[in-house]
Amino acid sequence: MAMKDTKLGKSHGRKSLQYRGTKCLNCSHPLDKSDVYCPYCSQLNSNKQLSAKDFFGEFLSSIIVYDSRLRNTLKDLLFKPGVITRNYARGQMLKYANPFRFFLSVSIIFFLANGLLNVIDPEINNDSDTNNLNFNSKLTDRSYIDSLSQKIATTTTGAISLADSIKKLQTPEDIKYISDEELDSMSFAKSYAERFSLYHDFYDKYKIKDAAVAMDSLHHRNTSFNRWVYSKNSTVDKIRENPSEFMAFIITKIPFFLFFFTPFFALFFWLIYSRKKHTYMEHMVFIFHIFSFIFLAMLLFLVPDLIMGSQILVGCLFIFIGPIYFYKALRNFYGESRPITLLKFVFLNTVFVIGLTFAASIFVLASAAIY
Repeated sequence: MAMKDTKLGKSHGRKSLQYRGTKCLNCSHPLDKSDVYCPYCSQLNSNKQLSAKDFFGEFLSSIIVYDSRLRNTLKDLLFKPGVITRNYARGQMLKYANPFRFFLSVSIIFFLANGLLNVIDPEINNDSDTNNLNFNSKLTDRSYIDSLSQKIATTTTGAISLADSIKKLQTPEDIKYISDEELDSMSFAKSYAERFSLYHDFYDKYKIKDAAVAMDSLHHRNTSFNRWVYSKNSTVDKIRENPSEFMAFIITKIPFFLFFFTPFFALFFWLIYSRKKHTYMEHMVFIFHIFSFIFLAMLLFLVPDLIMGSQILVGCLFIFIGPIYFYKALRNFYGESRPITLLKFVFLNTVFVIGLTFAASIFVLASAAIY
């Protein structure tokens, strides 16, 4: 990236010949006086003291460079499905914004903008309050708890016992005491479910919030794990009293959830496209570009949907636009025939729905554990 001196020596800016050295101040790479930039690390070859004019000039220059990357990224991401990943994989990296950083940025901006609109628009808040009331009423409805328990029972091994524990979160009957020794003799899943059920029944009956006092009353060991399990009773109460706050807590973590879910999803791309000789990281870049498009489209549809008072555009995104975009992206990036692409499109969508459902269930349970 070495650049030869032209008329820069006549100027008094930081690129002037009079301020150039023979060694890079950043990486100590040997330089020639004709080198405007270090060919190794790309830093400007200048020992001139930084002035306000120089600082703001470089600041504006960096914005213009990033703006061109952002412009190229938005244009190709929105209107050329799969092409942006193909170009990026072929080495055109400086032309686009970093796919991982761009995904996190656009997703976080979407949730911030959506939260801001929810605060500004009273109808959204009213709808949210209505939904909260409906959710709270469901928590006191036995049939709904039975249904919820069955759904949870299908997500993880041993969750049937956990579902039974959740049913007891309503009006507990007499406490069924189980000693620490009996709990230790059970499998981890059953032991955790029974321990949580016992602690909740005790908590609900005696209203003791101090976990250490509760362990002493139950004659259980005062370990950090036992105290942690007992403390989840207050978490259940918090979720009951303000489910919308818990949902907001989860929603803010969705970008990071998708960020960590992507490597697992990329395994299936790597397997079914193994003959294409794409690297695993190129499959990940492709997925991040798909997710970025979804969040970017939702961000663009926020205001129009708000004006129309409905979610029609977002609905069209997930029903029509998203699937068509994904199919075209597969075609453009992997370059296979339409029938083969269609078969893999169906397979990958099925894997995505099943995998995301399972991962989201674990994610919600983990979020409740740290809430």
